[in-house]
Amino acid sequence: EVQLVESGGDLVQPGGSLRLSCVASGFSFNAYAMGWFRQAPGKGLEWVSAISMTGASTNYPDSVKGRFAISRDNAKRTVYLQMNSLKPEDTAVYYCAARGAPYRFSALMTPSDFTHWGQGTQVTVSP
Repeated sequence: EVQLVESGGDLVQPGGSLRLSCVASGFSFNAYAMGWFRQAPGKGLEWVSAISMTGASTNYPDSVKGRFAISRDNAKRTVYLQMNSLKPEDTAVYYCAARGAPYRFSALMTPSDFTHWGQGTQVTVSP
């Protein structure tokens, strides 16, 4: 059974940091690109980051570039999202997602590009 389990969400003050984790099981983790998305109340899913199978390539939208960093540890079957300089507008449920080959990494930016999803973890940025 494919599973993605996120953790690390919390309440944090503006300017603070959090690291989210997503542990994968049930598929060949090191053969999948991974991504993070988020969904704020009343809004659709927003792509936050992507990382290639080996971790050599990463990609971000302008809204988080320079503040967020995605990484992975294939031995631990885990993908991380380090979030710094958090803003109230970063408040959302954060989801990790997986995509197996074939794919074009630079195009992995929409929910339909990913095949497996976690249940999400809540991040709240508030004074």
